[in-house]
Amino acid sequence: MPSSWSGKVAIVGAYESPRRRAPGTHPFAIQAECARGALADAGLDREDVDGLAAAASFPAEGAREMAVAEIAEYLGIHPRWADGTDIGGAAPVSHAGHAVAAIEAGLAEVVLVTYAACGYSWPHGAPDYLTYAHGPGQWELPYGPSTVATYALAARRHMHDYGTTAEDLAAIAVQCRANANANPDARYTTPITVDDVLASPLIADPLHRLDCCVVTDSGGAFVLTSARHAREMNTTPAYVLGFGEALGQVSMNQMWPFTATAAAASGARAFATAGMRPAEIDCAQLYDSFTITVLLALEDLGFCGKGEGGKFASAGEIAPGGRLPINTDGGGLSSNHPGRRGALAVVEAVRQLRGTSPGVRLDGPRTALVHGMGGSLSTSATLILGV
Repeated sequence: MPSSWSGKVAIVGAYESPRRRAPGTHPFAIQAECARGALADAGLDREDVDGLAAAASFPAEGAREMAVAEIAEYLGIHPRWADGTDIGGAAPVSHAGHAVAAIEAGLAEVVLVTYAACGYSWPHGAPDYLTYAHGPGQWELPYGPSTVATYALAARRHMHDYGTTAEDLAAIAVQCRANANANPDARYTTPITVDDVLASPLIADPLHRLDCCVVTDSGGAFVLTSARHAREMNTTPAYVLGFGEALGQVSMNQMWPFTATAAAASGARAFATAGMRPAEIDCAQLYDSFTITVLLALEDLGFCGKGEGGKFASAGEIAPGGRLPINTDGGGLSSNHPGRRGALAVVEAVRQLRGTSPGVRLDGPRTALVHGMGGSLSTSATLILGV
């Protein structure tokens, strides 16, 4: 049975910035672009917004604590409900679920979720949360792990436990690039092969450069409101059917086992609240910071068995004609990845359900799953949408 709130809130506007490199541009300017675009898509004005959710836009000391307030000020919005939850790449997906709760509780009627960052152009001088040499970090940081190295640990363990190959991982990058080929805004569109991925430089064994997401500037935003309000609007709503979130670990030395993530919990909660099963999902926009991120999500969300993700991808099941088409705009591996890409995954899910994706357009999908991942396989949020 679906939860009582399933289908009671809808996404009525969505927008993605086409920028991939924006030197000299503050991320807040891209925030404003995305907010205007999403509201225009919904046929709404800034004055209609009474709820705002946003995570950090740039790596500055204290930015995470004040991000939503600073963005509200910049946009000229005075919301009666706000959410500044920041759990990395999963944050915008979590914001969608939190917005559903707020709208259902009567705390807001129109919620704007927005995110933008200049991952490529902005100067990176401030410490990131994974590099703090205090607290739990003191037990891991002396050994010098990078973000890609932490994901490589999970990839190597998966290979050890299940026989997954570098070719299996490469198949994910190849498919995302094929999907990006039709997207005029994608950072990279030139087709690649498995051999191309394996021939690209190793960044952290076993992950090659083409196993890693692109680094870009960009942003995205979407607008949620009650289903009642959505039916009165001149738009194609994407109804929120299910949602779940979960926290794992921040330090990799606390991750056990290395081949399972918090997606197992967030996905189960999303399916339970939607009253659905994985087989009922027509397409998925899966966080793809690295190819291993996708592989683990496929397994943990229940689209294939544990240890079967590599073969699932290699067999073409993630292609437009497969059992679960994924990342139809090219995803973070080929289109764009400014930072917390969960916002852009939500936008693409909405576009896919509307038949307006700039990348691959599927044949009339009715349901879409969005999955966000933050940190080093640390945080997870899963959203199920339907039309």
